[in-house]
Amino acid sequence: MSAPIPATATEIAAAVRDGTLRPELVVAEALDRIRTEDPALGAFAVIRAERAPAEARALAERPDLDALPLAGVPIAIKNNIAVAGEVTHGGSRAGGDDPATADHPVVARLRAAGAVVVGLTELPELGLWGVTDTPDRITRSPWNIRYSAGGSSGGSGAAVGAGLVPVAHGNDGLGSVRIPAACCGVVGIKPGRDVVPAEVGADSWGGMVENGVLATTVADAALVLSVLAGRPALADPQPPPPLRIALAAGSPTPLARVDRYWADAARTAASAAAAAGHSVADAPLPNAGGTNAVMLRWLAGAARDAGELPHPDRLQRRSRVHAALGRAVLRAGLIRPRQVDLIETRLLDYFENHDVVITPTLARPAPLARAWHTRGWVANMAANVRFAPFTPLWNLVGWPALSIPIGTHPRTGTPLAAQLAGPPGSEATLLRLAAQLEAARPWQRVAPIR
Repeated sequence: MSAPIPATATEIAAAVRDGTLRPELVVAEALDRIRTEDPALGAFAVIRAERAPAEARALAERPDLDALPLAGVPIAIKNNIAVAGEVTHGGSRAGGDDPATADHPVVARLRAAGAVVVGLTELPELGLWGVTDTPDRITRSPWNIRYSAGGSSGGSGAAVGAGLVPVAHGNDGLGSVRIPAACCGVVGIKPGRDVVPAEVGADSWGGMVENGVLATTVADAALVLSVLAGRPALADPQPPPPLRIALAAGSPTPLARVDRYWADAARTAASAAAAAGHSVADAPLPNAGGTNAVMLRWLAGAARDAGELPHPDRLQRRSRVHAALGRAVLRAGLIRPRQVDLIETRLLDYFENHDVVITPTLARPAPLARAWHTRGWVANMAANVRFAPFTPLWNLVGWPALSIPIGTHPRTGTPLAAQLAGPPGSEATLLRLAAQLEAARPWQRVAPIR
């Protein structure tokens, strides 16, 4: 009789390393779950039904199997970085159809650590939007399929939140890991700049995009991030020393109102941190100028990425407008380093008195799951800005941030979440605090699809 498949990446890898579980069985069961449950979610753009089992068989023959940190772990990759042999569509019909000839450095690190890529997850066109849908599918939260899984790593969030895979890759330019993590009830971490290879699109949106992780536990997120960063010590988030924690639950922009349940999620996380022995104080973030600086770079990133597409005429209407505005921004020379320098200086002063800041991850529940790609630019912009104003600041300055589940919204039945952010180099601190909060307020790891 075969052993049951463990639920977490940490458990799977341990069982494969000690020989009580075969990689082929783990991958076969993951593919079965995906085939059965993904039609209700729309998480996967590509299912590697033939290649993944072959790769699992090859993995089982590796002489170093017993030393691999991700031995046999099935993982999903967001379909905007290269996976050898697969076409990188980036949620768009405007790209080419040639398969990638080599893995992106992130994928290469995951494979070297023993992970098996079982599929490529869906994203909105060019990763531009905070909800995930394409002409082929609408990606939904596994907690309530009436609502979006968020974006742009929405497919990865839905796949992990539903338990189709224990962990997934995502990348984050304005919150694109943390937003779907919050919508799907999982952990999502965006590391700081240069911790993990970026290399997304033309120029990683001027340095705002980072590759990160979505997982059902902090331990799994830490394990995968340790592989991506090449820093094994990140895999063991021990309790942190006493920290000075700021709570900033108010809206960072006049364009968004914070739903009281989302504000309460941040306050709940702060209360749990205080109960664990940390000092907590209300301290609004110095956000002045951030919205404008983010907007200009969001537009410019779209223009640069669209400029490299072989079929730009096939872009969706909303994306064509976004890219056109971005070209105007670039021609006018509106992006200046001083815009970010001023904000970063204020944040460095802020963190002289605080080690971590806690905010809500989102300002309100995700928009309804619908074909947002058929709607106009204004409708998409309004939806994005109103529900996800807390995440972009940390992309602008290139500092680490993560999202953890904190309760359930009483109206929608979808998850609530708190965001933890800190200064450069604080990835370990954020993971250690997140693990402490997870122990104090554990969450349901996998959602029932309904």
